[in-house]
This record gives sequence, structure tokens and C-alpha cells, in this order.
Amino acid sequence: MIRRIDYRTDDGRAALDALRAALDAEQGVVSGEADGSDIQADVRRILDDVRARGDAAVCDATARFDGVDMAPGSLRVPPKAIEAAYAAADPEFIETATRIRESVRAFQRHILARPPDPLERDGRSLRLVYRPLSRAGVYVPGGRAFYPSSVLMTAVPALTAGVPEVAIACPPTADGDVHPGVLAVCRVAGIDEVYRMGGVQAVAALAYGTESVRPVEKIVGPGNAYVQAAKKLVFGRVDIEGLAGPSEVVVLADASAEAALVAADMLSQAEHDPGSAILVTPDDALACAVMEELERQVGSLARAEATRNALERYSAVVIVADLDEAAVVTNLIAPEHLEIQTVDPEAVLRTIRCAGAVFLGPSTPVAVGDYVAGPSHTLPTGGTARWASGLTANDFLRSMSVVAYDAGALAADAPDIVRMADTEGLTAHAESVRKRLDSM
Repeated sequence: MIRRIDYRTDDGRAALDALRAALDAEQGVVSGEADGSDIQADVRRILDDVRARGDAAVCDATARFDGVDMAPGSLRVPPKAIEAAYAAADPEFIETATRIRESVRAFQRHILARPPDPLERDGRSLRLVYRPLSRAGVYVPGGRAFYPSSVLMTAVPALTAGVPEVAIACPPTADGDVHPGVLAVCRVAGIDEVYRMGGVQAVAALAYGTESVRPVEKIVGPGNAYVQAAKKLVFGRVDIEGLAGPSEVVVLADASAEAALVAADMLSQAEHDPGSAILVTPDDALACAVMEELERQVGSLARAEATRNALERYSAVVIVADLDEAAVVTNLIAPEHLEIQTVDPEAVLRTIRCAGAVFLGPSTPVAVGDYVAGPSHTLPTGGTARWASGLTANDFLRSMSVVAYDAGALAADAPDIVRMADTEGLTAHAESVRKRLDSM
């Protein structure tokens, strides 16, 4: 069911390269870059239509793709509907959502960037200030699905950063409404601007604006390949947090790990459609035991068929020489999620450079980060953790450098400024300094 790769051999290295290529290809689908893909062309047509016709184009696309007829001007969910969903929700669910909100808020406040002290030197004052974005858009998958955690993990960091306006876009259900559970969590988060729209048309409305939707400055959130391709194409008009591909986990484990728990954690990612789960270990006995546990446990899952497919196509048990080589392999894969289940997880962590989020020890499954811990579960996928990071409140801040010179400092630096400006042929730059020197 799941391949076994011995990285200690040349054939094993080639097999891992092939697996990484398959994951890269799947990541390419999200931006329409896969061979033979018409995604980008289809997405561009919808983006252009919404840009030209506004609400009418959003409603036409919603009828076509979601099977829901809506009149232009009815995209926004009335605030009273949000309040009604909150009032009707299971009180225990509201309590859970509230506790998660507070966990996310506490962590995001803890890491929020604060301006350093000014650098003062001989009449020069150099400093950095931070300002939140004015308006952010959050895409929450919906329709037949229900993902309230996505609201908390994307909107709460924005609100914690001080963004005054956060707009939620969520595909409508078959009856034309946003799932009441999503609406209830929007109320928990403190958001009253929610739109019944999904897919490319939602990204277009958030990026370009329509009669009903004012444009935002940044769009974040998961979605299918069309949503991700749309985010890529509007990047530059607005900012995005990244392109989300298939969910991934690498479990880096030694003989101290419990095979049943390792297998359970791998299955929790493989059950995504698609998902990738990779065990990297120097212990042959653990590898064999995990493969047996995967076979035993997968049959009891609600999504057993999809999970088996993910295990066969995108997953592996990788045998390495030692923990140092395990770190090498992990950094090559650069996974979205990394679990370290070893005798000394902190020591192994020091060898890891590339992962979206790391979970240490046997009591910290990825599900902790997915739902309650506090860091956002919006993370880089498809090897992009080599250079990208998970979403935080700081992604909703802009930094501005602030420079103040007195006359003496300008006179001291003037020769260097003038020389460089003259060298580049930018004589007006030089003159802007010379004229000040002449008036001193």
C-alpha cells in the first residue's frame, strides 16, 4: 500500500526524487502550471468577467459552478443572519470556538512585531514603524464542506494585527446560505462582513471590488486549485499569503516512537484529498511496524479509499542511516507539517531548517496545531517551506522606515550622496543635496 524507500542506496535516492517530483507536480496544479492544464485560462476569463461586470458576473459564476441563483446586490449575508446563527449554535461548540479564538489571539499578540528603538547617530535618526493593512479578505472553503477553524486561523491573526476591516468569502450551500456554523464562528471572531460567494469569482470580487464588495489589500485562506490559481493571478493587485497545495506531514522518528501513533498521525494527513504522509526513520523495526499499522488502521477510516490512494501515490516510509541523514531528507522535502518523535526532539529540531510547523514529542500531533494551539494552520506546502513561512499577524503589517537628518549629518554624508548620484547620472539627486549645502 505504501512504498518503502531505502535512502541509503542510489535507488532509494532516486525513488525519493521521484516522490518529490510527484508532490511538486501536484503543487503545480494549484497555480495552473501542470502540463496540459487549462486552469489559468479558465480562471483568467472569470477574473476578467467579474472585473468588467461586478456583482452580475459573480452571480452568474455562482449559478454555473455552485448551482445557486442569487440576485446582484444579495451577496452579503445580513448581520441579523450572523446573529441568528450564533444564537442557534450548540453552546459547547461556541465555547470551543471561543477558547480557540483566545489561544490564537494570545499567540499572535505574543509574536506581534514591535518597532525597535531608533538608531541614533550624530544627527541621524533611523527607525522602523509598523502599520496594519486597512482591509483584508479571507477565503473560507464551503458549499458541501464546513471549515470553521479556517475562520479562526486566518481572520483572528488579521484582527490581532489591528486590521480594522476583515471580509469573509464563503461558497453558499445548496439553499444559497453560508453554513450556519461558519457564520457562528464569524460572530465569535468579531466579523460581521460575510459574503455568499466562492471560487474564482470570490477572489475576483475581493481583489477588484464590485458594487457590493469593496476591494481588499490582501487575500488569505485555503481553497481548491481554481481558487489558488486565482490568488496567483491577482497577486500584485493585492497581496496573498501563498498558494496552498495538498496537505503534508513528515514524521521524523527513532526507535522510541510508538508505531500506532506514528501511523495514526500519517493517516490524519493522508485522508485529505490528496494528502502526503512520509515517515523518515533510521530504525528498520519501526518502519515495518508503522507499515503494518497503516494497513490495519486505514480500513476503519470514513475516507478509507481516498486515504489509500494518498498513501500509494504521495506517501512513503523512508529508511535513513541515522538522525543526521533524517534531517537532510526532511530539509529536502521541506514539509508543511513536521512531527519529531525522538528521544531528544529539541536536539533534532536544531538540525531542521525547512518546515512550515514543527510538532515535538509523542503528545503533540498535528491536530493540536490544526485546531487549538495558537499558531495559524495556514502553512506553506509543496516544498515552499524552503523559503515561505506560516501565516501570522505580522503578515498583516507593513513596515515603514523613517529617516531624519539634521543639517550637520546631511553635510557629513553629502560627498558620498553626490558622488554616487553623479556616477549613476542622476544629477537631480545630487542637486537636491547641493542646494541644501549652499543654503547652510
